[in-house]
Amino acid sequence: MIRPTLRAVLIFAVGVPISLILVVADERLWPLALAYLGLTVLIAGGDAARALRLRRLTVEVQRPQQLYIGEPGALPVSLTLDRRPVATDIELLCDVGALLERPTMQRVRLGGDGRARLDIPLHPKRRGMAEVERLWLRWTGPLGLMSMRRIHEVSAEIPVIPNLRAVSATAIRFLARDAPVGLKSQRQQGDGSEFESLREYVPGLDPRTIDWKHSARHHELLCKEFRAERNHQIVLAFDTGHLMGEPLAGLPRLDRTINAGLILAYASLRGGDRVGLFGFDSGVRLFAHPLGGLHSFPRLQRLLAQLDYGQEETNFTLGLMDLLGRLHRRSLVILLTEFVDTVTAELMVENLSRLASRHLVMFVTLQDPGVAETRDLPPRELQDMARSVVAHDMMRERDVVFERLRRLGVLCLDAPHQRVGPDLVNRYLLIKRREMI
Repeated sequence: MIRPTLRAVLIFAVGVPISLILVVADERLWPLALAYLGLTVLIAGGDAARALRLRRLTVEVQRPQQLYIGEPGALPVSLTLDRRPVATDIELLCDVGALLERPTMQRVRLGGDGRARLDIPLHPKRRGMAEVERLWLRWTGPLGLMSMRRIHEVSAEIPVIPNLRAVSATAIRFLARDAPVGLKSQRQQGDGSEFESLREYVPGLDPRTIDWKHSARHHELLCKEFRAERNHQIVLAFDTGHLMGEPLAGLPRLDRTINAGLILAYASLRGGDRVGLFGFDSGVRLFAHPLGGLHSFPRLQRLLAQLDYGQEETNFTLGLMDLLGRLHRRSLVILLTEFVDTVTAELMVENLSRLASRHLVMFVTLQDPGVAETRDLPPRELQDMARSVVAHDMMRERDVVFERLRRLGVLCLDAPHQRVGPDLVNRYLLIKRREMI
């Protein structure tokens, strides 16, 4: 597609009133006016002839294998000229689907070698299959009078999955620093109840760990070493209702909790425990039986990547009672959810009390920094004061719900989204040390 630029239109438009003035002043000067307009068209045509031809440009797009939610990706684009190189500045604009933020205009220069490469940034907003539809390319002739446009159809689908690189890095840091869940023998009293080995007693060890029977048999003092028990059953229960689809610092709450859950799953599997999944909103969307071993982590990743965003209100009665019926062994159930006030949380609290009577339950929510900021804003106007009061009431009602759950024996964690993953792992390690499961 070839069309004149704004510069060509302005040059031609300036010549029109000048030509009229010349003709009005002296009708014999009309050839000069016509010559000016014709010369303008001729120069514009020459600029188009010297510009880069559409058929000479080869466009290659390399589709990335996958994108990670919350982390920018890139779409590599290569441009090649098949004949004598022409130095040209090319603008590129990419059309994408609803799951990606619209990229800004990119500029690249084709130099003497006739090749250019650039990466178009892709920022995923939600999980799913992201679409890259087409590329728009635009450049001008040497004089900037004629503009060339080309549309390159891409029609590529790219899966957007949870950010496993951040998950693995965080989990590895925790395990390397603490190693608290059975990877090494835990010699601190109370850190485990599973017998590991006997060792010779030395001053400084807890005398309560001395095994008097074996000491008498071997004629020397021997003490027992323990490690944290393994093979516990952990179930990550994800609320996929409409509240979890709300964005928090640019990402849906559900994706924030999935990343935190994967961090905990990695640490638990590496520590010898078994991890299962449960997802629900108005109905049960996902259930995966607990399995152990790091080889099952890709399975958890794949299932959570397919967990869709719900648009309906969460039915805690149906979801939690269904989960209670599926679990035949005492487990650590971690519910990652969200609520608004004490009224909407009433059924949730009631059903959590039934679940907590048979299992150890941890209730996990994400703090909204906007609510705390609104509460603490100085009241310069009456409207500011009203917002501050509403935010204060919301936070107070959340505290009421947390207090009710703690009295029922439910462990509560309300953390910022930046800290929910590490805080969840810390709480899990504390549960293991205290043998609460």
